[in-house]
Amino acid sequence: MTRTPAPHAHAEVTGRPGAGWVAFVGSGPGDPELLTVRAAALLAEADVVVTELPEHAAFVRQVLGLAPVADGEVAEDGPEFVDGGFGDDGQPLTHANRAKVVVKQAKRGLRVVRLMNGDPFLYASGPEEAAALAKAGLPFEIIPGVSSVSAVPAYAGVPLTTKTAREVSVVACGEKAIDWSRYADDRTLVLLSAVGQIGDIAAALIAAGRSASTPVSMTSTGTLTTQQTVTSTLEHIAADARAAKIQPPAVTVVGSVVDMRETLSWFETKPLFGWRVLVPRTKEQAGSLSARLRGYGSVPEEVPTISVEPPRNPQQMDKAVRGLVEGRYEWIAFTSVNAVKAVREKFEEYGLDARAFSGLKIAAVGEKTAGSLLEWGLRADLVPSGEQSAAGLLADWPEYDEDLDPINRVFLPRADIATENLVAGLIDLGWECDDVTAYRTVRAAPPAAPVRDAIKTGKFDAVVFTSSSTVRNLVGIAGKPHPSTVIAVIGPATAKTAEEHGLRVDVMAPNPSVEELVDALADFGAARRAELVASGQPVTKPSDRKPGARRKATSS
Repeated sequence: MTRTPAPHAHAEVTGRPGAGWVAFVGSGPGDPELLTVRAAALLAEADVVVTELPEHAAFVRQVLGLAPVADGEVAEDGPEFVDGGFGDDGQPLTHANRAKVVVKQAKRGLRVVRLMNGDPFLYASGPEEAAALAKAGLPFEIIPGVSSVSAVPAYAGVPLTTKTAREVSVVACGEKAIDWSRYADDRTLVLLSAVGQIGDIAAALIAAGRSASTPVSMTSTGTLTTQQTVTSTLEHIAADARAAKIQPPAVTVVGSVVDMRETLSWFETKPLFGWRVLVPRTKEQAGSLSARLRGYGSVPEEVPTISVEPPRNPQQMDKAVRGLVEGRYEWIAFTSVNAVKAVREKFEEYGLDARAFSGLKIAAVGEKTAGSLLEWGLRADLVPSGEQSAAGLLADWPEYDEDLDPINRVFLPRADIATENLVAGLIDLGWECDDVTAYRTVRAAPPAAPVRDAIKTGKFDAVVFTSSSTVRNLVGIAGKPHPSTVIAVIGPATAKTAEEHGLRVDVMAPNPSVEELVDALADFGAARRAELVASGQPVTKPSDRKPGARRKATSS
């Protein structure tokens, strides 16, 4: 869909308020987090995005925080996408035809972002397309992107310059014959599109006078968690790259700077680098957990196991909310983010806002729940000082004092799963409890067949369980994870449930929090990596099993 242009379209871009504009935006080398602040802001305002690569539409939706769109579906939100990289026949467009696509979109008078891989003015068609706009009298601006020329070597731990290596040459190898004798000195070379020709290039550089022992690195899919780097010499790089199955796109660096990788490799040495981690949670709850996993270099894959739905009978909730407004309660206790969401939705249904909580004391079972209250403009009066759980909440909950507390009733909006311990504890403290079903948790639909197969056959390196219900529901909808998969759990109760389902627990968080769960898994990964390095073995992932080793892994 196309959004109506806003009246505040940038005058500094167009020179005339209200007119459309075109921004050439560099998408960087691949990692969405390397997008510039200006680029992200323009994408958020764009009506149309003219893409460069097939994956750019998903890239933009991720940057904008929009839900993924399945193949063949048409999104009802976000910008309109126009393919500027390939024609209807699936073949790459010429620079001239790309320029025609951009000019056509610019003439619509909308806010247009021309998204280009890397940097628009570095080994890209940006100059030709911008010139076509200038010729047509259409305004544009250029937003540089992080170039793979520098970013990919940096992510491989290879600096392009040092205090002793001061000169760099960048060579695009795929377009025409190159006189390699011009590069016979010891300057650093950055080679683009060199994977298929690296043997001939290396031979030509050696023939031109470069030492056969000159260090070389080749990094494919740089800045992504699929990144792979092979280091070698001019003499052996062709064979070593072939053995490592390096595929384009790749950036190759030739020169003494490559020796720094042994000390400076920081990305591929992350504790969970490249690990495919299953996150069986509700979609809404998975965000912070997945972000933390990505920080350790892993590839989280969210599989909803629980669906949150309204209660079958909303009358109990309606009555409780009316009672809250009428001053029936002294306290309201939120035991989950979903409980906050359910009450907030009920408030919106009645046309109420946070002011209705005036005079009411608010308790939250933990920091995450307290954070969701803050987003609503409410500050919790009571959050557990110790364990972030119902037990921790009870440990800090004050006894009812008829002299201090004018009302002795607590409103407890919860899931349909019983909370008898919390209710019993509050009653023991002298409080009366309205224990109300605010939402239901039901088992989600099974994931797609490839995901189920990956779970059962060990293609996931780890799975993180944040509750007993996620264990039960995952096994119920997808089957048991393979014995080679590392099982990480948030606490003892979840560990017990996992073991009851025949799963070996490898990692348990020292305290029941998502952050500490992910940190514990990262510690496990780091220890595993250190053990492999110390024993002289190649660093592998849990899913990297040889076919013959499967039985042994299963029995361990």
